[in-house]
Amino acid sequence: MRDEDLLIATLLEDACLSLEELCSACALSQDWVEQRVREGLLPIAGETPGDWRFSGRDLRRARVMRQTELDFEAAPELAALVADLMEEIEALRARLRRAGVA
Repeated sequence: MRDEDLLIATLLEDACLSLEELCSACALSQDWVEQRVREGLLPIAGETPGDWRFSGRDLRRARVMRQTELDFEAAPELAALVADLMEEIEALRARLRRAGVA
């Protein structure tokens, strides 16, 4: 991974995106995001759509979910499961690196 990619990843991790910013960054409609939030598949901070805030992690999750839905014609619930599993794999790999195993 290039230094530039690491910097962008770090900045995105600390990001606090509005609904509009998330939609723009992922090329998603607000309806798509609102449906996944209502179904509990995409976490939010805030009470109303205008107050919702999303992290860089949520941005990656939305992108993975949307791509999974498109590539495999997957139901939103399955796409969320794929995103969960990818996040878990990433966390396990990070633990292995910290332990000096990988």
